Amino acid sequence: MLMKADPSQQLQPTDEGTPMSVKIRERIQAARKRFHSNDNIAEFIQPGELDELLKEVEVKMQGVLDSMVIDTASDHNTNDTARRIAKMYLQEVFRGRYVKAPGITEFPNAEHLNELMIVGPITVRSACSHHFCPVIGKLWVGIMPNEHTNVIGLSKYARLAEWVMGRPQIQEEAVVQLADLIMERTQPDGLAVVMEASHYCMAWRGVKDLNSKMINSVMRGVFLKNAALRREFLALIPDKG
Repeated sequence: MLMKADPSQQLQPTDEGTPMSVKIRERIQAARKRFHSNDNIAEFIQPGELDELLKEVEVKMQGVLDSMVIDTASDHNTNDTARRIAKMYLQEVFRGRYVKAPGITEFPNAEHLNELMIVGPITVRSACSHHFCPVIGKLWVGIMPNEHTNVIGLSKYARLAEWVMGRPQIQEEAVVQLADLIMERTQPDGLAVVMEASHYCMAWRGVKDLNSKMINSVMRGVFLKNAALRREFLALIPDKG
């Protein structure tokens, strides 16, 4: 008598051997989400997979070094460079792409504060998405709270900035992303963000200009409507440069 096969014992399709980057990319595409260089994709990475992704990046980075005709086998300075670069990108420089937003404790505005607050300068470190060259600078955040605004600790602004800047960025988009995030977390009447940074894609390559800096700002809410408030905020920012 033929026995019916137990479905649990039937062969299941396997993705063994599929690169981790492909698995993650397929999840993102299935969710119809984008994965631009300055996007956060942490929700599509499962526990333990970042370690596997690091191994994959190390192998591919070794291929880059080989193609650049760098002898990593006998050169003691470069024999572990591929792994160091992989760790640097995934765990440090571009960490903001692969981990969830930092936990931020929010407090109600119990004292009904409604005066301008300025936080800064906050040191920011990023890399341009065009050449992966460093972008180093500082930013200032101005907040006009209301009675419903969530109050967060001063250090938390730096943590949010680090998370947003820890991806391949262009400065104009990075400041907008940070402004959106702070508006969402704090719900103020107005928000102002000013960033000043040196771009090493200009200092290290290209025109090799060591002195040029980029300054840009984002104004939201009452900062857009009230010119006097904008002037007050900008006047209270210490001399840049």
